[in-house]
Amino acid sequence: MDRFQDLRNKEVIDLSDGKRLGFVCDIDVDIESGRIIAIVVPGKKGFGGFFGKTEDYVIPWSSICKIGNDIIIVNNQPKGSDCY
Repeated sequence: MDRFQDLRNKEVIDLSDGKRLGFVCDIDVDIESGRIIAIVVPGKKGFGGFFGKTEDYVIPWSSICKIGNDIIIVNNQPKGSDCY
């Protein structure tokens, strides 16, 4: 992976239920080490965009199972759950 833009073009899918979470909008980075701590996917908007939006999904880097050409597969199950 070369750039943040490469992550933004990928859709995030939760392995546990097959739910499409959306596209990466931001990342959390540890400034000291330069490592990515988490990816952020925007929450869904309310009906017609009028009733607010849900909180963003902040997905720890450790929950990422696979980064493919078009998608990122994550497992949002409690700690100790494997990707496969």
